[in-house]
Amino acid sequence: MQLDDVTISRIIIKNFMEEFQRATDVEVAIGGAGPAGMTAAYYLARAGVQTVIFERSLRPGGGMPGGGMMFNTIVVQEEAKGILDEFGIRTREWEKGYYTADSVEASSAICLKAVQAGAKIFNLISIEDVMIRENNRVSGLVLNWSAVGLAGLHVDPLSIRSKLVIDATGHASEICHIVVKKLGGRLNTDGGGVMGEKPMWAEVAEKKIMENTKEVYPGLIVAGMSANAVCGTPRMGPIFGGMLLSGKRAAELAIERLR
Repeated sequence: MQLDDVTISRIIIKNFMEEFQRATDVEVAIGGAGPAGMTAAYYLARAGVQTVIFERSLRPGGGMPGGGMMFNTIVVQEEAKGILDEFGIRTREWEKGYYTADSVEASSAICLKAVQAGAKIFNLISIEDVMIRENNRVSGLVLNWSAVGLAGLHVDPLSIRSKLVIDATGHASEICHIVVKKLGGRLNTDGGGVMGEKPMWAEVAEKKIMENTKEVYPGLIVAGMSANAVCGTPRMGPIFGGMLLSGKRAAELAIERLR
């Protein structure tokens, strides 16, 4: 078979445009393809919910591939091991209740399962703003290429509509910051704003993350490290059980709201 470079280009352009057009009106839009965002996407897509993730960096996975201080090993606790098992990720019990997994295998497997379940991940796209419509509700996202921001170019963004948005952008909790800064919105937190993450304390952080995974503004759910950062509780470091459980919980909340 003789390959033609222009034919290859046309296929890529046409396929991308078709997929991106489908993503302009969805049920759930997720900001951030870290472990929480991808886990949420997996459970949403598996339930038949039209789900799309927008990830600003080149690769999905968030902080998970880096493990702890670039040692590509992660730890999960007993409560979250079942999720790794569901994704087919190999684990090893080092001490009672402490399981390790290869961080690259784990992030790759979660990404694969989310996509195979029907979620779509668009990388290299940043979230610039939110759409606000009826009853001051978050109704979508405003997007631009990440390269536009890095280059400091003045290029207008595009918008997508969604019934719900999940902020899984990690420590930065970017979507929640937009709501507070641009709308003066009062979040469902103790202080009404983005409270900021506290110093690392895995025991507290892993317990609090499930409590913090909630709808913090009409149409906006927080998950993963975003949940702890928004609610002002400690960060957890290279233990990822809470991230997975939070992603699953965010999906459950979204499904409840949609139904």
